[in-house]
Amino acid sequence: FIDKRTYDRVGLVVFAGESFTQSPLTTDHRIVKEFLGTLESGMLEDGTAIGMGLASAVNRLKDSESESKVVILLTDGVNNSGYIKPMTAAEIAKEINVKVYTIGVGTMGNAVSPISRRSDGRYRFGLARVEIDEELLTEVSKLTGGKYFRATNELGLQNIYAEIDELEKTEIEVSVFKRYSEEFRKFLFVGF
Repeated sequence: FIDKRTYDRVGLVVFAGESFTQSPLTTDHRIVKEFLGTLESGMLEDGTAIGMGLASAVNRLKDSESESKVVILLTDGVNNSGYIKPMTAAEIAKEINVKVYTIGVGTMGNAVSPISRRSDGRYRFGLARVEIDEELLTEVSKLTGGKYFRATNELGLQNIYAEIDELEKTEIEVSVFKRYSEEFRKFLFVGF
């Protein structure tokens, strides 16, 4: 998705029980993808603070002068921590014209997921019920003019990103400068 947004400024906000900006808005997509590749479970306190994640992302966009401001909120759970409610963050997003596309990620029913941590810090895995607050995610996206999606596998997620890419097309003016230098003298000298 990032590769298709050639001229867009892209940032990355990470959230679990708390949130932080992993990468501020930048046109250096390589660095954003590097940050994305280094994300690991357990970097943050456990939980799902959807409101905190959304508020952090919206805060990064508040001073942007871009015509189109978009947040893609990707979550695998139900808001269960953080001190900012998701709908409060959505209202702030609406106020500053940020469109939020929400994506609930996870299979239906049960899935293998971390259920506890060992003393050495590694996770123990087991079956856990997948719970995604689809009603909340739908409300957040509708309030801001976005759309809610559900991804149950990697192909589904790729299709969702392709659809968002199509929905968020804006025309931009790109200035290209070419610098020419006269190099014929070297060849002329060799020719003589």
